[in-house]
Amino acid sequence: MTDPRPVVLETSDGIRLAATYWPADGDATGVGCIVAHGFTMHSQRPDVQRICRALASHGLAVLSPDFRGHGDSGGLVTAGAEEIHDIAAAVAWLRDDGFAQVAVLGWSMGGTAVLRHAGLGGDADAVVSVSAPGRWFERGTRPMRLLHLAFETGIGRCVARLLFGTRISSAGWATVPESPAEVAGAIAPRPLLIVHGELDKYLPVAHADELAAAAPSADVWIEPGMGHAEVATSPELAARIADWVVAHCAPHRAALDEGVCDDGRRD
Repeated sequence: MTDPRPVVLETSDGIRLAATYWPADGDATGVGCIVAHGFTMHSQRPDVQRICRALASHGLAVLSPDFRGHGDSGGLVTAGAEEIHDIAAAVAWLRDDGFAQVAVLGWSMGGTAVLRHAGLGGDADAVVSVSAPGRWFERGTRPMRLLHLAFETGIGRCVARLLFGTRISSAGWATVPESPAEVAGAIAPRPLLIVHGELDKYLPVAHADELAAAAPSADVWIEPGMGHAEVATSPELAARIADWVVAHCAPHRAALDEGVCDDGRRD
């Protein structure tokens, strides 16, 4: 496998992002994809790298940015609000690198970011969310109650910074942003895959159900025995996601090239 290389991105709101680029290995498909990590993760974490390697081994070129406030990136975490600009910067980099087909894939908070990016009109040919919430403020599980403490208290933000190197904005949300389920329906006719673990201890399967109800044309995989996000994403699941991306990116791009508008109508 070709060694990954570091990349530097800059967002439209002036945040410098570190990223890692994994060239497609073997038979390249011509598809580029973004791997958007979850909260406290970044592109150098073993679980993220394992997913990137699996996707690259199936012919996808992979760009994995460190979200703002994570890893070597600047800025502060905003829990899925401003991270849509990070996704946009990564997509633009792949487009500039010559990729006509770009899919955005996100895990947990990264799933929030790719759903909101595409649902609010962002550039993407296909979207995959893994272990993403459908709504905000889930407090029904202990892990999510702890996560809220990390965002809402000074002690929690300090712990996140010291233990994980994750820097969280103390400003909170001046206005609550659109939730993933509120915008997921606007992703169509672009292909959308919703993946959720049956045993997710952070976000119950009900979140996937909300996303599916909002986007009835989406493919939905409820994975038996799977937990949450990157840690629970097996090589076999990553391979199936890669196959789905390749199968769905090309037909969507071909439809656009033939003159089908984003709302499904012909010019």
